[in-house]
Amino acid sequence: MDEAIRKANVLIEALPYIKAFHKKATVIKYGGSILGEDRVRKGVLEDVVFLSYMGLRPVLVHGGGPNISDRMRKSGKKTNFVDGMRITDQETLKIVEEELEKLNKKIVKEIEGFGGKAKGFTSNKNSILNVEKKKSKVDLGLVGKMADVDTNQMLKDMSNHIIPVISPMGKDSKGVIYNINADEVASFVAAALGAIKFVLLTNVKGIMRDMDDSNSFLASIREDEAKKLIKDKVIQEGMIPKIEACFQAIDGGVKKSHIIDAKIPHALLLEIFTDKGIGTEIAK
Repeated sequence: MDEAIRKANVLIEALPYIKAFHKKATVIKYGGSILGEDRVRKGVLEDVVFLSYMGLRPVLVHGGGPNISDRMRKSGKKTNFVDGMRITDQETLKIVEEELEKLNKKIVKEIEGFGGKAKGFTSNKNSILNVEKKKSKVDLGLVGKMADVDTNQMLKDMSNHIIPVISPMGKDSKGVIYNINADEVASFVAAALGAIKFVLLTNVKGIMRDMDDSNSFLASIREDEAKKLIKDKVIQEGMIPKIEACFQAIDGGVKKSHIIDAKIPHALLLEIFTDKGIGTEIAK
């Protein structure tokens, strides 16, 4: 009986959030580094389907970096990065496109396997991302930056409880296809949709003042405080672009951004539907 009451209390705790987020877009970015772990991936996708059944309107943007790098290594092609961005020639673009297409189809199929409805948006099918060539101190080749996104089809699908699954590739005004940073795509889409939340699923717990001290974990932080931690070099390396994507979403009108560890079972549900949450919440 006590266990049953505890479960009921958990559901009641979630009720205010279910009401507040009903019919609201929540954009979730799922990093390629954890897409390859079957247990983690399927757990996340099950949570995404749960969100849909609870009346939220989830949108999933996926990466695919490790799959792409592995394919390039097997093909004998060298991978070059500048400031975390993959230099992309025509041959590399073909590999990127093929690997992201496979991942997109796999994610859509697995969402459907959990009883949800999903639709893939890729450079070859239902293309909605409009880009410009990204300018850099080094020519990155076919690497783009977001210019616009066609939200009309997404909104129509979301109103019919279909989960958009977006691959980070887009086209410019001439129809040239570009590779895009998935974090940038996700934050741009979140702002364009007026999402209530932007969630980055990663392989780290969230923001820490000291990576060697678990007690330094920050459950919530304001944007200006996070910028100061970057300036003071408390936040470094791979975490910086993730936090900057959170800033872009917030600056675009998204109320809150979140960084959570996807390896924690049901982390997505815990972050969205509980008072305490499980990761770091970033707000204005």
